[in-house]
Amino acid sequence: MADMGIFRDTVTGWAGGGSPGAAGQLAAEAGVRTVVLVEGPSDLAALEALATRFGRVLHEEGVCVLSMGGAMNVGRYAGLLGPPGLGLRLTGLCDEQERPFYDRALERAGAPGREVFVCVKDLEEEMIRALGVPVVEEIVEAEGELTPWQTFTRQPAQQGRNRQDQVRRFLGTRKGRKIRYGHLLAGALDPGRVPAPLDALFAAL
Repeated sequence: MADMGIFRDTVTGWAGGGSPGAAGQLAAEAGVRTVVLVEGPSDLAALEALATRFGRVLHEEGVCVLSMGGAMNVGRYAGLLGPPGLGLRLTGLCDEQERPFYDRALERAGAPGREVFVCVKDLEEEMIRALGVPVVEEIVEAEGELTPWQTFTRQPAQQGRNRQDQVRRFLGTRKGRKIRYGHLLAGALDPGRVPAPLDALFAAL
Protein backbone atom coordinates (compact mmCIF):
# COMPACT_ATOMS: atom_id res chain seq x y z
CA MET A 1 0.00 0.00 0.00
CA ALA A 2 1.32 3.48 -0.87
CA ASP A 3 2.24 5.83 1.95
CA MET A 4 -0.23 8.67 2.56
CA GLY A 5 2.68 11.08 3.10
CA ILE A 6 4.04 10.32 -0.37
CA PHE A 7 0.60 10.99 -1.83
CA ARG A 8 0.43 14.34 0.03
CA ASP A 9 3.90 15.35 -1.17
CA THR A 10 3.06 14.42 -4.75
CA VAL A 11 -0.17 16.43 -4.73
CA THR A 12 1.57 19.42 -3.13
CA GLY A 13 4.21 19.42 -5.84
CA TRP A 14 1.53 19.06 -8.50
CA ALA A 15 -0.46 21.99 -7.07
CA GLY A 16 2.73 24.06 -7.07
CA GLY A 17 3.03 23.70 -10.83
CA GLY A 18 4.92 20.43 -11.04
CA SER A 19 4.05 17.21 -12.78
CA PRO A 20 1.12 15.15 -11.52
CA GLY A 21 3.53 12.24 -11.46
CA ALA A 22 1.80 9.16 -10.16
CA ALA A 23 -0.79 11.02 -8.07
CA GLY A 24 -3.70 9.00 -9.41
CA GLN A 25 -1.88 5.71 -8.97
CA LEU A 26 -0.76 6.67 -5.46
CA ALA A 27 -4.34 7.61 -4.52
CA ALA A 28 -5.55 4.21 -5.70
CA GLU A 29 -2.74 2.34 -3.95
CA ALA A 30 -3.29 4.25 -0.68
CA GLY A 31 -7.05 3.74 -0.94
CA VAL A 32 -7.76 7.49 -0.82
CA ARG A 33 -11.47 8.21 -1.18
CA THR A 34 -11.87 11.50 0.71
CA VAL A 35 -9.60 14.53 1.00
CA VAL A 36 -10.06 17.05 3.82
CA LEU A 37 -8.67 20.39 2.64
CA VAL A 38 -7.23 22.53 5.46
CA GLU A 39 -5.33 25.79 5.42
CA GLY A 40 -2.07 24.90 7.12
CA PRO A 41 0.06 22.40 9.06
CA SER A 42 -1.35 23.32 12.47
CA ASP A 43 -4.82 22.28 11.26
CA LEU A 44 -3.37 19.04 9.93
CA ALA A 45 -1.62 18.34 13.24
CA ALA A 46 -4.79 19.01 15.23
CA LEU A 47 -7.00 16.79 13.08
CA GLU A 48 -4.52 13.92 13.19
CA ALA A 49 -4.26 14.23 16.99
CA LEU A 50 -8.03 14.34 17.33
CA ALA A 51 -8.39 11.27 15.13
CA THR A 52 -6.01 9.43 17.45
CA ARG A 53 -8.04 10.67 20.43
CA PHE A 54 -11.15 9.18 18.81
CA GLY A 55 -9.37 5.90 18.11
CA ARG A 56 -9.67 6.42 14.37
CA VAL A 57 -6.99 5.67 11.78
CA LEU A 58 -7.84 8.01 8.94
CA HIS A 59 -5.56 6.52 6.30
CA GLU A 60 -7.19 3.12 6.86
CA GLU A 61 -10.54 4.81 6.25
CA GLY A 62 -9.31 6.25 2.96
CA VAL A 63 -9.17 9.80 4.36
CA CYS A 64 -6.30 12.16 3.60
CA VAL A 65 -6.03 15.49 5.47
CA LEU A 66 -4.16 17.86 3.19
CA SER A 67 -2.55 21.16 4.18
CA MET A 68 -2.74 23.62 1.26
CA GLY A 69 -0.41 26.37 2.52
CA GLY A 70 -3.21 28.94 2.64
CA ALA A 71 -6.93 29.13 1.92
CA MET A 72 -6.32 31.00 -1.34
CA ASN A 73 -5.00 27.73 -2.81
CA VAL A 74 -8.24 25.84 -2.35
CA GLY A 75 -9.35 26.36 -5.96
CA ARG A 76 -6.19 24.78 -7.31
CA TYR A 77 -6.43 21.76 -5.00
CA ALA A 78 -10.16 21.29 -5.57
CA GLY A 79 -9.62 21.22 -9.33
CA LEU A 80 -6.81 18.68 -9.10
CA LEU A 81 -8.43 16.36 -6.59
CA GLY A 82 -12.18 16.74 -7.24
CA PRO A 83 -14.31 15.72 -10.23
CA PRO A 84 -12.15 17.58 -12.82
CA GLY A 85 -9.04 15.75 -11.60
CA LEU A 86 -8.69 12.58 -9.56
CA GLY A 87 -12.42 12.37 -8.80
CA LEU A 88 -12.03 12.15 -5.03
CA ARG A 89 -14.65 13.25 -2.52
CA LEU A 90 -13.73 16.68 -1.13
CA THR A 91 -14.52 18.26 2.19
CA GLY A 92 -12.83 20.98 4.21
CA LEU A 93 -12.30 22.75 7.50
CA CYS A 94 -11.81 26.50 7.43
CA ASP A 95 -12.20 29.78 9.30
CA GLU A 96 -15.39 31.79 8.85
CA GLN A 97 -13.65 34.45 6.74
CA GLU A 98 -12.33 31.75 4.39
CA ARG A 99 -15.70 30.12 3.78
CA PRO A 100 -16.40 32.03 0.51
CA PHE A 101 -13.11 30.78 -1.01
CA TYR A 102 -14.02 27.17 -0.18
CA ASP A 103 -17.60 27.47 -1.40
CA ARG A 104 -16.60 28.98 -4.74
CA ALA A 105 -13.76 26.52 -5.28
CA LEU A 106 -15.82 23.42 -4.52
CA GLU A 107 -18.70 24.72 -6.64
CA ARG A 108 -16.40 25.34 -9.61
CA ALA A 109 -14.92 21.87 -9.17
CA GLY A 110 -18.41 20.37 -9.19
CA ALA A 111 -17.80 18.70 -5.84
CA PRO A 112 -21.04 17.00 -4.76
CA GLY A 113 -22.36 18.06 -1.39
CA ARG A 114 -19.71 20.75 -0.97
CA GLU A 115 -19.25 19.90 2.72
CA VAL A 116 -17.32 22.66 4.46
CA PHE A 117 -17.06 22.83 8.24
CA VAL A 118 -16.44 26.29 9.63
CA CYS A 119 -14.62 27.58 12.73
CA VAL A 120 -15.62 31.04 13.93
CA LYS A 121 -12.14 32.62 14.16
CA ASP A 122 -9.86 29.64 13.68
CA LEU A 123 -9.35 26.09 14.86
CA GLU A 124 -7.16 27.13 17.80
CA GLU A 125 -9.87 29.45 19.12
CA GLU A 126 -12.43 26.65 18.93
CA MET A 127 -10.19 24.32 20.94
CA ILE A 128 -9.24 26.98 23.51
CA ARG A 129 -12.91 27.73 24.09
CA ALA A 130 -13.76 24.03 24.46
CA LEU A 131 -10.90 23.32 26.87
CA GLY A 132 -11.04 26.56 28.84
CA VAL A 133 -8.09 28.87 29.45
CA PRO A 134 -6.99 27.23 32.75
CA VAL A 135 -6.52 23.87 31.00
CA VAL A 136 -4.61 25.51 28.15
CA GLU A 137 -2.38 27.27 30.68
CA GLU A 138 -1.64 23.89 32.27
CA ILE A 139 -0.57 22.59 28.87
CA VAL A 140 1.61 25.67 28.32
CA GLU A 141 3.22 25.16 31.74
CA ALA A 142 3.81 21.45 31.01
CA GLU A 143 5.61 22.51 27.83
CA GLY A 144 7.96 24.73 29.86
CA GLU A 145 6.55 27.97 28.44
CA LEU A 146 4.82 29.43 31.49
CA THR A 147 7.35 32.26 31.85
CA PRO A 148 7.14 33.34 28.15
CA TRP A 149 3.34 33.18 28.44
CA GLN A 150 3.28 35.35 31.56
CA THR A 151 5.68 37.82 29.95
CA PHE A 152 3.46 37.95 26.86
CA THR A 153 0.33 38.76 28.89
CA ARG A 154 2.10 41.76 30.48
CA GLN A 155 2.88 43.37 27.14
CA PRO A 156 1.03 46.68 26.56
CA ALA A 157 -0.56 45.34 23.36
CA GLN A 158 -2.26 42.57 25.34
CA GLN A 159 -3.88 44.80 27.91
CA GLY A 160 -7.64 44.97 27.48
CA ARG A 161 -7.82 41.66 25.63
CA ASN A 162 -9.60 38.78 27.29
CA ARG A 163 -7.57 35.76 28.36
CA GLN A 164 -8.89 33.58 25.55
CA ASP A 165 -7.74 36.02 22.86
CA GLN A 166 -4.38 36.39 24.60
CA VAL A 167 -3.81 32.62 24.51
CA ARG A 168 -4.79 32.45 20.86
CA ARG A 169 -2.36 35.21 19.96
CA PHE A 170 0.41 33.67 22.06
CA LEU A 171 0.20 30.43 20.08
CA GLY A 172 1.02 32.32 16.91
CA THR A 173 4.01 34.27 18.20
CA ARG A 174 6.73 31.74 17.39
CA LYS A 175 7.32 29.59 14.33
CA GLY A 176 6.15 26.04 14.90
CA ARG A 177 4.23 26.85 18.08
CA LYS A 178 0.78 26.64 16.47
CA ILE A 179 1.61 23.23 15.02
CA ARG A 180 2.88 21.91 18.36
CA TYR A 181 -0.04 23.25 20.35
CA GLY A 182 -2.57 22.30 17.70
CA HIS A 183 -1.53 18.70 18.34
CA LEU A 184 -1.48 19.13 22.13
CA LEU A 185 -4.82 20.92 22.44
CA ALA A 186 -6.59 18.41 20.21
CA GLY A 187 -5.12 15.55 22.21
CA ALA A 188 -6.47 17.08 25.44
CA LEU A 189 -10.04 17.48 24.22
CA ASP A 190 -12.67 15.45 26.03
CA PRO A 191 -14.49 13.41 23.34
CA GLY A 192 -17.75 14.68 24.80
CA ARG A 193 -16.79 18.34 24.40
CA VAL A 194 -15.34 18.50 20.92
CA PRO A 195 -16.04 21.83 19.15
CA ALA A 196 -19.06 21.60 16.85
CA PRO A 197 -17.23 22.01 13.50
CA LEU A 198 -14.73 19.30 14.40
CA ASP A 199 -17.43 16.97 15.70
CA ALA A 200 -19.45 17.47 12.51
CA LEU A 201 -16.42 16.92 10.29
CA PHE A 202 -15.49 13.62 11.91
CA ALA A 203 -19.11 12.49 11.84
CA ALA A 204 -19.15 13.11 8.09
CA LEU A 205 -15.97 11.18 7.33
